[in-house]
Amino acid sequence: MKWIFKQISTFLVVYYAFMVEYRAELFFWVLSNSLPIILMGVWIEAARGGNFGLSPVEFARYFLAVFIVRQFTIVWVIWDFEREIVEGRLSFRLLQPIDPVWHHLAGHLTERLARSPFVVVLVALFFWLYPQARWIPSWGTLLLFAVAIALAFALRFLMQYTYAMFAFWTERATAIEQFFYLFFLFLSGMIAPLDVFPPAAREFALWTPFPYLMYFPTALLVDLKVDIWRGFAVLIAWMAIFFFINRWLWRRGLKQYSGMGA
Repeated sequence: MKWIFKQISTFLVVYYAFMVEYRAELFFWVLSNSLPIILMGVWIEAARGGNFGLSPVEFARYFLAVFIVRQFTIVWVIWDFEREIVEGRLSFRLLQPIDPVWHHLAGHLTERLARSPFVVVLVALFFWLYPQARWIPSWGTLLLFAVAIALAFALRFLMQYTYAMFAFWTERATAIEQFFYLFFLFLSGMIAPLDVFPPAAREFALWTPFPYLMYFPTALLVDLKVDIWRGFAVLIAWMAIFFFINRWLWRRGLKQYSGMGA
C-alpha cells in the first residue's frame, strides 16, 4: 500500500511541475473557456425582456457556475492519445509496468490544481463587478457539488478516452470527439439551462450522458430544482457503460497495434 501511494505522489508531483512551467498558457486556456460568460450576458438580457423561468440574477449565477464546472471538467486526452499512436510513442509507454491511462489522468488532475488560482481570481472579479449575483452555498451543497464535479470529470474523461481508442484503427479519432461535441454543446446545459427546454426535450436530454457533465453539477451549486438521486444514478450508469466499452476497445486495439509491428 505504501508503494502505491509513493507511485501516485511521484506521478502527481512530476506532472504538476510540468504543468506550472506553462503558467501563461494556463491563463489563456482558462480564458478560452469563457463562452459561458458571453452567454450569460445574452441570457440576462433575454430574461429582462421575457419569461424564461429564471431571473437575470439566477442566469448570472448559473453561467458563472457553468464556467467553474467547465474549468474542472475539460478533457483533452484524445488529442494526446491520438498523437502517441500516430507517432509510435505508445510503444514506449507499453514497456512500463503501468497502464498508460495513468499518465494522462495525472496530467489532467495536476492541470486542475495549476489553473485553480486563475479561476479563483476570475470568479472574485466577477463578484466584484456584479455584486448582486453573490451567493454562499451551504456546506451540504458544496459537498454534493464536489462529488458531482468529480464524477462529471470521470465520465467526461472516460467518454473521450473511449473515443480515443479508435485511434488504433484511424488517424483521425479526434473527428469522433468533434462530432459528439455538437451534442455536448446543446444537451449539456452549456448553451442554455435545461430549465428552458421543452419538457419532452429536457426528458430526452436527461437520459443521455451530456447533462451530467455540466448541467447537473451546476444545478446543484446554484440550488436549481434537480432530482439528485436520479442524477447520480444515471451518471454512474453511464460511467460503467463507457468503462466496459473502453476496456473492450483497449484489448482489441492492442492486438491491432501489435499487428502493425509496434
